[in-house]
Amino acid sequence: MSTPDQDKSEQEQTLLHLGPGEGSKVEHIKVESNYLRGQIVEELAQDTPRFTEDQVQLIKFHGMYQQEDRDARQARKAAGAEKAYQFMIRSRIPGGALTAEQYLVQDDLSERYGNQTMRITTRQSFQLHGILKGNIHATIHKINESLLSTLAACGDVNRNVMACPAPVSSRAQAQIQEIAHKLAMHLAPKSSAYHEIWVDGEKVHSSEDTDETVEPMYGQTYLPRKFKVGVAYPGDNCIDVFTQDIGFVARVEDEQLVGFTVVIGGGMGATHGKKDTFPRLGNPLADVTVEQVLKVAETIITVQRDYGDRANRRHARMKYVVEERGIPWFRQQVEERLGYQLSDPSEVHFHDVDHHLGWHQQFDGKWFLGLHVENGRLKDTETLRLKSGLRTVIQEFRPNIRLTPQQNILLIDIPSEQRAAIEARLQEFGIMTDPEAIGAYRYAMACPALPTCGLAVAEAERALPGVVKQLETNLNELGLAGEKISFRMTGCPNGCARPYMGDVGFVGRSKDLYNVHVGGDWQNTRLNTVYAQNVNVKDIPALLQPLFTLWRDERQSGEEGFGDFCHRVGIEQLKERVTAQPAAR
Repeated sequence: MSTPDQDKSEQEQTLLHLGPGEGSKVEHIKVESNYLRGQIVEELAQDTPRFTEDQVQLIKFHGMYQQEDRDARQARKAAGAEKAYQFMIRSRIPGGALTAEQYLVQDDLSERYGNQTMRITTRQSFQLHGILKGNIHATIHKINESLLSTLAACGDVNRNVMACPAPVSSRAQAQIQEIAHKLAMHLAPKSSAYHEIWVDGEKVHSSEDTDETVEPMYGQTYLPRKFKVGVAYPGDNCIDVFTQDIGFVARVEDEQLVGFTVVIGGGMGATHGKKDTFPRLGNPLADVTVEQVLKVAETIITVQRDYGDRANRRHARMKYVVEERGIPWFRQQVEERLGYQLSDPSEVHFHDVDHHLGWHQQFDGKWFLGLHVENGRLKDTETLRLKSGLRTVIQEFRPNIRLTPQQNILLIDIPSEQRAAIEARLQEFGIMTDPEAIGAYRYAMACPALPTCGLAVAEAERALPGVVKQLETNLNELGLAGEKISFRMTGCPNGCARPYMGDVGFVGRSKDLYNVHVGGDWQNTRLNTVYAQNVNVKDIPALLQPLFTLWRDERQSGEEGFGDFCHRVGIEQLKERVTAQPAAR
């Protein structure tokens, strides 16, 4: 068997001979970027609204995407004007943990340079939308002054490390947050390019630097594609651990953190019509101690670095390496590089996905309050001044903050004596604190999609509220009010809102058309399955109503979840029984 160094050398040699396909082009851009510098500084200085194509690839590593207002595209084209270019800037916030002061900086930047909204992502970060090119430097510089960063929030590197956000049960839960932060720092790119460009402006790069001194883990080519890591608390799969490239599931004994079960090879992205791309759940790899976590994560990443597909970006995620080579092969690679054998993995069981909404007492006696944020979008409307209300409460009471994997927000470390005052303040802005009052949208999420995402082929954030409102009406009419059903919608098959997990998923195919998936489970341990393709958004409620009726009438013990029912019956049987169903029930 070849050594890791030989494998890496062979891959870099292969890279030099790749053809002109998309994958090879991005790989060469990385190699020629001088460790992520490229021509970013030069193009920032130019009086233009956008970056050139090569720099668009590089700025992702620095935490941003070049986008456009697609709503304005036709009008601007008719007027002979250039596209309405703008930028999305994403902060890297391990475990979604930030201080009141850091939150207020993000809020201020969204007002000063953005579109006056903030968006909580499904990976516990903040995104600022609508930033113009001339304001990028000021925005990123200010984020760094607050001791947050945008480095590695995007790009072919490890992205934001997720972690259960709730400080509920024990010291072990706090340790999970600490480990998420350590992982994020350990797995971040080491090139000084980011600080040269956005923070201090001083060049410290030498022509004599090598991969080993600049990027000892990533090298010149970084990873074949993005990489995702998450840390889960036992029993609570709020981070969707099986969708991660690496998932660490904590093992706790007598309220003490004793180690983790490592799960690898998860991922949501797919491409319509490309059967060699698909969502995949992670598989257990091994058990590790707390002390082994950083080195094991780094070593797994080096296997993906050396064996991930660099010719075809659609096939470049680690899940395909795991799928095609298998867990035994992958574990052997990891153990050879570590120099020792790993323990066999423990069984992983989850009993819930806790959204952490409402009031809860922390293990230290203080309280936290989980507030629902529709699709993670913090904004003010005529009926709900969510953004203003949160800013007021955070300015006045200074709680610490956690962003959740379901795009919600937790105000934590609240003394008992502040609870009533915080409740009163929030009510002034129309903000509900009772999760039972949210209704069916409590368990729904959507990606941003149109008008900002360049990959979107259909709506998501703007479409899902109307869909869920009608579905809720149908459920209420069937006597199913208050049932827990998760709904997830994305504007394309890349799966940012994890639509292939949970009870019901809607995946955009083209304008107003979606594939409808059913049959996942509440605990997010099973993929759902396509039930119907190319369904018009207005027809989704009518499509699902017969399934809801069958579920109401035939579920086991009255407790079987909707996804579990659909999975047990099977897609073909569901279709046959819906066809045979009387018109009125």
